[in-house]
Amino acid sequence: MATTFNIIFYVLTFLAVYVQVFLLVTFLENRKTIKNRKGKVVLARYPTVTVTVPCFNEERTIYKTVRSLLDLNYPKEKLKIFLVDDGSTDGTLNIIQKFAKYSNVKVFHKENGGKHTALNLGLENCDTEFSGCLDADSYVDSDSLVRIMSYFERDESTMAVAPSIEVSNPKNIIEYAQKAEYYMSIYVKKMLGLINAIHVTPGPLTIFRRKVFEELGPYRSAHNTEDMEIAYRMQKNHMKIEQCHDAFVYTNTPSSVRRLYQQRLRWIYGFINNTIDYRGVLFQKKYGNFSLFTVPAGIVSIIAASYLFSRIAIRLWNFVEGKIVELRTVGFEFSSPFYNFDPFFINTKSVLFVILILYSLVIVSIVLGHKIAEKKVFPLHILYFFSIYSVVAPFWLFSSIYNTIVAKRPSWR
Repeated sequence: MATTFNIIFYVLTFLAVYVQVFLLVTFLENRKTIKNRKGKVVLARYPTVTVTVPCFNEERTIYKTVRSLLDLNYPKEKLKIFLVDDGSTDGTLNIIQKFAKYSNVKVFHKENGGKHTALNLGLENCDTEFSGCLDADSYVDSDSLVRIMSYFERDESTMAVAPSIEVSNPKNIIEYAQKAEYYMSIYVKKMLGLINAIHVTPGPLTIFRRKVFEELGPYRSAHNTEDMEIAYRMQKNHMKIEQCHDAFVYTNTPSSVRRLYQQRLRWIYGFINNTIDYRGVLFQKKYGNFSLFTVPAGIVSIIAASYLFSRIAIRLWNFVEGKIVELRTVGFEFSSPFYNFDPFFINTKSVLFVILILYSLVIVSIVLGHKIAEKKVFPLHILYFFSIYSVVAPFWLFSSIYNTIVAKRPSWR
């Protein structure tokens, strides 16, 4: 039995290391092309764009969100802003109605039906060449839209472009931990974009050609992850998705462990169930790296992390149980089951080295994302990331798997 567990462990950890090394090699091969543009980006032609902002009880953030759209460095006559109140019960509708005085802003109000229904209302009224979404808790950099649109200009086969997303004004260790994670996401999404394998088009200012929805249809509920499902649908239909690494959007993130858990439970549950829905694309060469790398890598990550945490938990339980027996029998003497320090002896167990390698590669991912975002101060919040996520992540991983098995849909908030 122990041999079987060891084989499983080595296979999973090899695959996890392989994923990280593959991304690193992709970065090294393309590092000279990943540069942030300086100064103003000028387009040969400025296409018309509609940005829909779905709102539900966002009175604390919606003003700043809309204001950031109005301040975009993009011709006002080429930009339409749809503000869709999805049955809010707070003062959101009153706030967005104040923006109706702007000629390029249109306000909608509907009964609550979920984010995808608010986005689809925007699509129904859209007559521009491009359309996109901006979450009501996010704010755009003034140059973000024109930088995104430059990707469409240089490649007519590009059907959607996502920005780089950063955490807005973190105030506690939970938010700082997410700041490190979002840097890693910038790096990973850029690498996936380079190999045409992006699996999610996030709510904060992903822009689509109108052709995408004309050919594939509107957004779907998709287990409360409509931004992931539309990316899966696009990949299945061979539509190219890119990531504009120097277009920045800043988003508010969960400020407590409970809200972080709820959000990540929804995300992981969405990944698992969208993958089940689109299981027919797995390991099919015709769907490219999305099918052969991105989705399998996500599956391996979930299984490997769950297995590793389970193994550590079991060993820790056995250690505590053994110490209790030892304490009752001969008194207390501490020794760790994971690593015993001896100045004349280095523990060479493969488990320790594999864990160190994995953690080192994750740190490299965060640092490279930090570099792509052109931040100069070393991201010390990496420490928060490991301390918070090492404790909380197993719970949302196991819960998402359990919810999938029992068909329990996690709540949005």
